[in-house]
Amino acid sequence: MTLAPSPDIPLPYANHFFLARQPILNRSQRLVAYELLYRNADSGVADFTNGTAATASVIAHASELGMEQVVGEQLAYVNVDTEGLMSDFIRFLPNDKVILEVLETVDATPAVLARVAELKQAGFKFALDDVVGTSDSLAKLQPLMDVIKIDIKQMAPDTLAELTRTLKNPRQKLLAEKVETQEEFRHCLDLGFEYFQGYYFARPVILSGKKIAPSQMAIMHLLDLLASDADQRDIERGIKLDPLITLNLLRLVNTPAVGARFKINSVGHALIVLGRRQLQRWLQILLYVKGQQYDSPLLQLATTRGKTMENLLEHVRPGRADIGFTVGIMSLMDTLFSVPMGEILDSVNVLDDVRAALLHREGDYGNVLRLIELIEVAREGPELTTLLHELNIAPSTLYASQLAAYEWVNEYTHGVTAPQR
Repeated sequence: MTLAPSPDIPLPYANHFFLARQPILNRSQRLVAYELLYRNADSGVADFTNGTAATASVIAHASELGMEQVVGEQLAYVNVDTEGLMSDFIRFLPNDKVILEVLETVDATPAVLARVAELKQAGFKFALDDVVGTSDSLAKLQPLMDVIKIDIKQMAPDTLAELTRTLKNPRQKLLAEKVETQEEFRHCLDLGFEYFQGYYFARPVILSGKKIAPSQMAIMHLLDLLASDADQRDIERGIKLDPLITLNLLRLVNTPAVGARFKINSVGHALIVLGRRQLQRWLQILLYVKGQQYDSPLLQLATTRGKTMENLLEHVRPGRADIGFTVGIMSLMDTLFSVPMGEILDSVNVLDDVRAALLHREGDYGNVLRLIELIEVAREGPELTTLLHELNIAPSTLYASQLAAYEWVNEYTHGVTAPQR
């Protein structure tokens, strides 16, 4: 579906936006949805980050691109204020793919309640945003909601527990937002929350004496061989030493994504068909895959970081963009392994520029990584603007790089083990 330009939908301002996708997880810590947030990437432009214009931007671009390109198989939470809720362009969103998130500024007037009821009849689902306590507006809106989002940062643990007991209802799910630590996640889990929004899953929890698993060490050894331009026979021998890697490699090269015209049965032939660049990419991603769970939020975040960095570095350091993918995907390995980043880097052969980026966020690679981290948490402000200017990245380039990365990662999570560029 494509939206025709209209006065209500400020498509020209897209050149000044970036898109933040904030993951929403279920009780099993699997990815189920993203909240989509457009943010202003240029402080010199009028602020369209809130209200109807931002919602219109989400709708316009999601409709033009197809929502699946933006969120894959997951649902999308889209913010709506009163004006957005009452507007006609809300109907451009696919009702089976989105949850309309009613902002806390919306007053539960009779007209608003009637509009929500009308849209529910049309198949839309609703979430109520930023609930921090009971109110008359909440009491009126709650029966029409499918999800109630509670901002856990705004209240003490005892108050949160009491509010949760008050709001629990078999007709609605409770979502805890701004969950930033494993302790907060476990507390909300115990309180009965169904969904969780925040980056607790990406925060490293370092375990004293923890060692990287042998299977992961085998993959890292192969990555070392590739980085040092080792002989093909040494790489083939390293793969054959691990039956699981061998099995996965043969499965990989016999998928339609690789494009083999006939069945490949040997590791040597597989390496010729795949090529070193794709082998390196696949091994880096394989580190994050546990039991083929492609809806792992850590896998999604790492691969999206890597591909977005690669896309941006095509503009910043042409010819070195592949290293950007490596920096992005390695940036979460301390979380993956529960081992300090310094110890991980001591066990692999990486460039000094990569080490500086991962340990200190220094150099071009480090600055691009920091830029992406700011985008993930939807943080506006001078630091974001300064980084864009220092790296000479236009907001439109940033936005296009994000969308290309989302599409690439979505291909992978749909079962394509080795997505192509």
